[in-house]
Amino acid sequence: MNHEAIVMGASAGGIAALNTILGGIPAFFSLPILLVQHVGPQGGRTLAACLEARTPLHVREAEEKEAIVPGTVFIAPGGYHLLVERDHTLSLSMDPKVQYARPSIDVLFESAADAYGGALVGVLLTGTGRDGAHGMTRIHLRGGLTVVQDPADAEAAEMPEAAIATGSILKVLPLPRIAPFLIELAGDGA
Repeated sequence: MNHEAIVMGASAGGIAALNTILGGIPAFFSLPILLVQHVGPQGGRTLAACLEARTPLHVREAEEKEAIVPGTVFIAPGGYHLLVERDHTLSLSMDPKVQYARPSIDVLFESAADAYGGALVGVLLTGTGRDGAHGMTRIHLRGGLTVVQDPADAEAAEMPEAAIATGSILKVLPLPRIAPFLIELAGDGA
């Protein structure tokens, strides 16, 4: 199966984890990355600037009806759910919080699973609570690939543990192995 997109979610400890992963991905990376990090209402722009300083990829706050393009990291704006439409464009929603969060990882993962099916890769990182577990299950049921940060090296193990408990996770990787694995999946290795 050729992979067409990566969705990634993180909460507590996520900025350090994202810096590690995105810092290890080369400029020629061929897949788009759609990202939810639990942030406050103004946090999306700040997070985009912080992450862009650590990676050669283009990092931007997602906008309504924006086309998903390769080699770009799209970040959910603070206070908005980020969704993927069936035509592979982005949409934003102020619907109620899911798992106490807006943006919610589950909302992104579930909508992306419906849009991309088996061509999607889901990556769930460090965090507290259960956000992302339902979304990982949807990705798995639609034939996508599910990857979770090893709870043993996560700053907050609850989210990875909740996802693993669903039985829908295909790979559990320590944080330093995630970027090389994604590069390999994308076929961008040397």
